[in-house]
Amino acid sequence: MNNAISLPMYAVNPPDVEALWSALRKILLEQGTILQNRELHWPDNLLEHWLQPQLLLSQTCGYPLVTRLPDVQPVGCFHYAAPGCEGISYRSFLVARQKELGAHLADFRQRTAVCNSDDSQSGYNALRKMVEPLSKEGCFFREVIFSGSHRQSLLALQQKEADIAAIDCVTFALLKKHQPQTLTQLKIIGETPLTPGLPLITGPQTSASQLAALRSALHQLVSSPQYQQVCRANLIAGFSDVSRQQYDVIL
Repeated sequence: MNNAISLPMYAVNPPDVEALWSALRKILLEQGTILQNRELHWPDNLLEHWLQPQLLLSQTCGYPLVTRLPDVQPVGCFHYAAPGCEGISYRSFLVARQKELGAHLADFRQRTAVCNSDDSQSGYNALRKMVEPLSKEGCFFREVIFSGSHRQSLLALQQKEADIAAIDCVTFALLKKHQPQTLTQLKIIGETPLTPGLPLITGPQTSASQLAALRSALHQLVSSPQYQQVCRANLIAGFSDVSRQQYDVIL
């Protein structure tokens, strides 16, 4: 098995993510899992990485899971201890500049929205669904621009390059903890509905027994007292197995 592993989605503070992988790696090795590559990957091309048939473990977004990754196997989903999360579910915060007069999404008609990418549930699809009933002849915003990341979207708001953005609530909490300057002069004016959170996935060549071992290790990671500190640092409060069908609500 290739054993490629990455945890790229909430890497606001990479040392915390590396520590999380170190804990999970220890559990996997103790239970007898053979790891050909014991280092955490930081792939430049996430989609290409997720499409590896022999992928052992990664974390993706729910939107590419249901639109671009038909063959990967969902492993489960962390429960995050961030405002806006409930169990495995999360939402996005609608963020604008503090000095904006607009207090509701409807007030941002014919303004500029910034999204991290067009394959993001939190930054794009959730916002798109919210503006659909507000649109006139298929249009609501004057322009939609893409920044490449939630952090860059917040910077675009601060620099007045855009007026509103939908920001993953877990990312928002991690930025507030580690990079509070990215949130200065900004406010939350709304939130999107809850959807299942970012799934952990494995490749199509992972066997049923290997999948069970991954799930067992992840359950142990979040439940063992010795790993509570590293989990808290990553805002992780639990883990649940998930199925692909749970993400159909995203479409």
